[in-house]
Amino acid sequence: MERADAGEVAETYVAALQHDLVDFEDAALVGVVRQPTGWFHGAVDENRPALGPPAALLEETKRRHEDLKMQGLCDEGAHNAAWDEVGFEARYRDHVRESPDAQAALDDLAERVRDGETVVLVCFEGEDKRCHRRVLVGLLEARL
Repeated sequence: MERADAGEVAETYVAALQHDLVDFEDAALVGVVRQPTGWFHGAVDENRPALGPPAALLEETKRRHEDLKMQGLCDEGAHNAAWDEVGFEARYRDHVRESPDAQAALDDLAERVRDGETVVLVCFEGEDKRCHRRVLVGLLEARL
C-alpha cells in the first residue's frame, strides 16, 4: 500500500540535466551507470553502479549496434534493434533479480521513496533509445 506522503520515481538522461531540458526540484538524482565518467558524477547526486547493466551485456549490445549502423540504420534505430536482438530487457531483469547488490540498491531506493523522497534514475541514453533505467522504474515502482 502506498503511503500518502510517499515520494515519486522518475527517470531522465544526463544530457537533459546538463542542458536544463528537465527540472527535478528537490529530487535525488541517482545515476544507474556501472562505469560513470567524471562529468557524469558532476550531474548526479549519487551513482548506484550495481544497477548498471552487466559489462558483457553492454558490450554485446554495442557490437550489434555497430553492425546495424554499418548496415545503414541510423544510430537510434540501430540501438533499439540491437536491444531487441540481444534480448537486453529480459537479460537485464535476470541480472537484477540474481544480483544481491542490485536487490539491496533497489530496496534502499524503494525505502527512500516510501519515506517521501523523489528519486530520479539517470543514465546516458536519450529519450528515443531503449534504456535500462525505464526497466528500473518499473522494478522500483513494483516495490512501493
